[in-house]
Amino acid sequence: MRMAAKMLALVSALLLSACTGSGTSGTPSAGPTSALLPSSPTALPTFDYATFQQLLTQLHGRPVVVNVWASWCGPCRLEVPHLAQSAARFAGKVQFVGVDIVDQLAPARAFVTSFHIPYPSVFDPGGAIRNGLGFIGQPVTVLFDARGTRVKAWGGPIPTGALDAELHRLVPG
Repeated sequence: MRMAAKMLALVSALLLSACTGSGTSGTPSAGPTSALLPSSPTALPTFDYATFQQLLTQLHGRPVVVNVWASWCGPCRLEVPHLAQSAARFAGKVQFVGVDIVDQLAPARAFVTSFHIPYPSVFDPGGAIRNGLGFIGQPVTVLFDARGTRVKAWGGPIPTGALDAELHRLVPG
């Protein structure tokens, strides 16, 4: 009986690993996948700048919007509803990723939940990702094209409509 259980576990593990491969047979609308992309908006795994750069590389193939925020940041609170709406409008065409900096996880998760942020964020307790992107304060939003080239950046809150205008330029239809 113990041997049968071990065999069943082995077969299950093999089947699961076959299902999670990174083959190219996915649908074109599904876009790229990333092993580093957090599984939910409230997961908030801790990332350093090098790991974040790896994530951005894995996301090549579709535009990426990176928003640096903190739960205690007043301007972040003002702009996040617009970011959440843009993320919903461009779902499946643009990958949004948040970077929560110099924060605590409980207030950060409450922020994500209360503002209904639909995209994943990573946790950067020291601000290394923001600094690596070349900024000092927050909020910061950086737009990358599908090749991973930085095409636009905003230091401070994004003016209403500015992000959508840039995304319409990058994403046809």
